[in-house]
This record gives sequence, C-alpha cells and structure tokens, in this order.
Amino acid sequence: MRVHVIGLGGAGGRIADRLAADSDGDRFLQGVNAFDTDAAALDALRSIDESRRHRFGDAAGGGGLDGDLHAARRLGDAHASELGRAMDDQQPSLAEAFVLVVGLGGGAGAGAAPALAEELTRLYDVPVYAVGLLPTPAESEPREPDSPRASATDDSGERPPERPLAEKNAARTLDALSDRCAAVFPFDNAEWLRPGEGIADARDRLNAVVTERVAALFGAGEADDAESTPQQVLDASDVARAVGDDGEIAAVGHATQAVEPPESGSRFGLGLFGSAEPAAVDTSEAVSAIETTIRKATRGKNTVAVPEGRADRTLLVVGGPPAWLNREAIADGRRWLADETGSGAILSGDAPVPGGEEVFALVVRSGIDEPPRIREIRESIA
Repeated sequence: MRVHVIGLGGAGGRIADRLAADSDGDRFLQGVNAFDTDAAALDALRSIDESRRHRFGDAAGGGGLDGDLHAARRLGDAHASELGRAMDDQQPSLAEAFVLVVGLGGGAGAGAAPALAEELTRLYDVPVYAVGLLPTPAESEPREPDSPRASATDDSGERPPERPLAEKNAARTLDALSDRCAAVFPFDNAEWLRPGEGIADARDRLNAVVTERVAALFGAGEADDAESTPQQVLDASDVARAVGDDGEIAAVGHATQAVEPPESGSRFGLGLFGSAEPAAVDTSEAVSAIETTIRKATRGKNTVAVPEGRADRTLLVVGGPPAWLNREAIADGRRWLADETGSGAILSGDAPVPGGEEVFALVVRSGIDEPPRIREIRESIA
C-alpha cells in the first residue's frame, strides 16, 4: 500500500529520516515529511530533502518546547492547515494512508499530531495511523547530579533534556490520537532496552527496529515486477480491516530466518533458452523456516506487549524467496495463529522477494487487551 509518512517532533523526524534512507525508491513510500518547531533538529536530518522539512510555530522562536504539551497543542491547532499544505508537492491524494510518527512523551510532535490527524482526516478519505514512541520510566525521573544518567549524552553529543512530564504527555497524547486516528501502533522503548542501557545509547538501534517494522507492514503488498507479485495480495483494505478504524492499539511482531537462495534449475543459466525455473526447495526445510518465523513474530518481542497473546483481529504476512513460500506451511501457520490469538478474523498475504536470502513473518494484532506499560502511562494522570 502507498503511505505518506510524517515525522513530527525530534523523535518522529529522526525515524522518518531513517525510513527515507532505508526505503529510498520503494514503492510503498508515497511521500515523507518532517515537521518540528526546532530548527536545529530539522537541520540535523540527512535523508529527507530540505524542501520536505518544515519548521512551524514562530512563537517557539525556532527551538523546541521543552515538553510543554499545552503550548504544543495550541501551535498544532493553529498550524495544522499549514502543515497539510506543506505536503502538497508530493501529491498526498495518491496515498492510501497517512502514518504519523511521534514521540508521545515530547512537546512539539505530541502536541501537533492530534491536530494534523484531524486535518488529514478532513481532507482525505483514507485512514490516518499513528506510530507512537512510549517514553521509558527513567525519562520522567529526576536526575541525581552524580548519577550516570546526569552525564549521559545522545548521538549528537548533547545531554538529552529532562522530561518530568513525559508519561503525562504520553497519556494525554495517546487519548487524543485514539480519538482521531484509525489505529495507534505504540512502540515501547523500555521493553527494547538492554540491561544497563539508556535511551540515548539505544536510539539508533531502536529507530532501526521501528523503521524495519513500518516498512515490513506497509511495504508488504507492493510489487516491482511480475516475479515479486504476491499470490495472495495484501492491500490497504486488508490492513484497514485488520487494525480497525476506532483508534485501537495495534502491536506488530516481526521475525526473519536466513535461507539459501535456490539455484537455477537449468545448467545453461538464465536467459539462454528462456527463463529457468528455480530448483525446488526441500519441503521440510521450507515448512520449518515458515513455522519458526511465524512463532517468533508472534511470541517474540513485539512493538508493545500483547497480554496473553490474544487479539480480536490478526494479520499475517509471510515473505521471502518465492521457492521458500510453501503454501501449505503458510496455511498451517495461519491456523496456528488463530488458535494462539483467539482471533475471529485472520487476514493473510505473502510477499515474494526474488533473490532474497531470508524468510520473514509479520504479525499484526489489533483489539488487544491493554498492555501493562500503556496502563502505567494512563495511570500517571488518573
């Protein structure tokens, strides 16, 4: 499906920039923008063209808002139409969905995201999805002067700001986005940190995880040629049915397994006597690879925890070299997934990757019970 991705604020801008770098030229990325009040944060981006970065809110004086969500909401309401117009050169009407990427605990991005979601919904008859980064508990804690956290720096060499209101901002922004977006995909930063690791140390690695999963989900149905066209095509309506349109929380699981690309079945090589079919892959190996990736994507670390693994609706995509996409194994995986999640609705598709060197599975669950971390964040304003 074709999506237009908008990075809002510092965290959202960095992820949109990483996505632009990793997916440059990919068909699913219809457009990409970065919006922020902070001119320095926008200048630090490398892969989004300068014409597609837009600073809004002159009242902020070109800097950030230091977590002031109320000021950010006012700026978002005042500038939502301006931000919508800033996207026009990329033909946003061709997008099948908009994806807002935002750090939920911040100021500028978190404040502007609800207003922009409302504006895009007003202008276009396609879903607006939000990818929201959850703050870690440590981000809201005061720093002791002599603690390692007090001297930690981010990837720019600067100390990240203290954010005592991060969890409260996240709770309020989650509620606002749930009211205005078709679905919200939270990413639990705390769940992905390694022992002893701070958010500044992990930023690049976590951003890579987020962009990988965004690309896997929204790029799954796009084919560049006949050889990569899925047998069971996943399109925008399938994603919409899977995640719903009522602002529910959705979780994304993803797993890969390296495989040997099958060699040509013709000893004369491709092209001499027409296209040669690839040699057959051992059925037991294909079944094992597909089963393993589906189980890891389901039971492994998801973007946010899925209590008891259950979901009302589930989407499965299995991809990799065409010869490895065993239809019976995928059907068995779909049945296993229905039992595992208790989902009454299982949607699925495949994503052939000619010449690929891994099999992957993507599992998206929506209509899940409230994850513990989100419950903690909501209780911060209870």
